[in-house]
Amino acid sequence: MTGNSTGRMLVLTTAGESHGPSQVAILDGVPPGIPLGPSDFDVDMARRRPGQSAIVTQRKEADEVLILSGVFEGVTTGTSLALQVRNVDAKSKDYDALKDVFRPGHADHAYLAKYGVRDHRGGGRASARETVTRVAAGVVAKKILDAAHGTRILAYTASVGDIDADIPDPAAVALADIEATPVRCPDPDAAARMIQAIEAARAARDSIGGVAQIVATNVPPGLGAPVFDKLKADLAKALFSIPAVVGVELGAGFAAARMRGSAHDDRYTMDGDVVVTTTNHHGGILGGISTGMPLLLRVALKPASSIPQPLDTVTTDGEATTVTTKGRHDPCLVPRFVPVAEAMVALVLADHHLRQRAIA
Repeated sequence: MTGNSTGRMLVLTTAGESHGPSQVAILDGVPPGIPLGPSDFDVDMARRRPGQSAIVTQRKEADEVLILSGVFEGVTTGTSLALQVRNVDAKSKDYDALKDVFRPGHADHAYLAKYGVRDHRGGGRASARETVTRVAAGVVAKKILDAAHGTRILAYTASVGDIDADIPDPAAVALADIEATPVRCPDPDAAARMIQAIEAARAARDSIGGVAQIVATNVPPGLGAPVFDKLKADLAKALFSIPAVVGVELGAGFAAARMRGSAHDDRYTMDGDVVVTTTNHHGGILGGISTGMPLLLRVALKPASSIPQPLDTVTTDGEATTVTTKGRHDPCLVPRFVPVAEAMVALVLADHHLRQRAIA
């Protein structure tokens, strides 16, 4: 394995660079008979698309998904599903001055150290542009989960900088509430202040970090496996594989370190004939296996590394210099991260659903 594939029963392999001709995904293991057509991708692709509002990068990409294989007469065939998204608005000349310079906060030096060669155009394979095919594949994974369990996966902006949203019940948030503002925060008051903070960062030629909340409901109990294939481990790996992610929490997360067991332990009760817990500090996973309670994850994103102000660095020859990153970049990554996070959670849950189906 070379790091371009993920999953065991539902295997996603991606290829493509930020300024190459296209991004490609091959999704193997998709069950046959799932209705799928180009329009099914429109909503989530639009949520990730650049240029969608004034607070994100103004790169213009249609991000239309071309189905190359795996669908016949409107349904999946069970063979490998190939998806393509073309890059149509890459401006590689914006990066000509960066060919021999290491940009602070980027993977330029790390890629050169690993491969001895790097694509300096927009970060190449390290660019968040590669996540476009993850979102496309995630649409298919969501369809698998919805057909099997009615699973719903939504993410939203929980904080930008030191501005926190007040969401009493994350599992009750609706897509319409999330999409009501360009920052994708379902708390309108916090959303307005988040937008101001993002605009202030951009005006200062800077960027700002934030946190996304991910909620999955109607996740059946029993997904995951002991020890090395814990559901939480695979989810953490999937989320950490997304560019700019610097932290992942499950349930109470780091707050659990300040709690006593008597407060953190979720008490069991019955909801009709279904076992549930009265609280959900465990975030829907115990022993690495889903409990049936809503899956609750929080993901921290660093401030975008591409900022248009001079920063000290060195060249590939070790010479001291400064670099100012030009081009079109997000001053805050969280709003466009939301559909990517949903996609990765969906891919992991669908993979574990298929694993469970194989043994049940």
